Amino acid sequence: MITITESAQDYLAELLLKQDGALGVRVFINQPGTARAETCIAYCREADLDESDEVVELAKFKVWYEGRSIPFLEDALVDYSKDRMGGQLTIKAPNAKLPRVNDDSSLEDRVNYVLYNEVNPALASHGGEVSLVEITDTMVAILQFGGGCQGCSAVDQTLKGGVEKTLLEQIPQLTGVRDTTDHSDTSQAYY
Repeated sequence: MITITESAQDYLAELLLKQDGALGVRVFINQPGTARAETCIAYCREADLDESDEVVELAKFKVWYEGRSIPFLEDALVDYSKDRMGGQLTIKAPNAKLPRVNDDSSLEDRVNYVLYNEVNPALASHGGEVSLVEITDTMVAILQFGGGCQGCSAVDQTLKGGVEKTLLEQIPQLTGVRDTTDHSDTSQAYY
């Protein structure tokens, strides 16, 4: 899954000694499977624990991996390098934006994968993008457009003829797609 080098373990263990109430560290990805994915390491406290977490005991501390982030942390590396200014902790997670999704992946992860890999590259030619906000209980994907798509006069056509068609073909569990974007701002609109 993820490799935490010995130098990174030493550095994190030293930081943990200075934190009251920290049980270890928690590794997770904000907005996994999207262009905005960001890999994070935080102090893990009792209130942060989740039953879906995977816990790994290292020599000097424990690491909690957020369950939802695990597929995106495949082949990740956490390292620490000392330098003249003290040092730098680096996190490299090559699958954070493009996860290895399959039929067992969550519905949200599969939708994000299709949006990021198939829909957004087409929208990028007009300076646009679309992101998943949520999936409702009735299996409707709620989306938000941005860039050149926000306020664009062709957005309904793009939603129905492109985005919805692609998502429903590839993810049959979805019952529909809905746009929640405020299209009154046309300052960046392509059309």
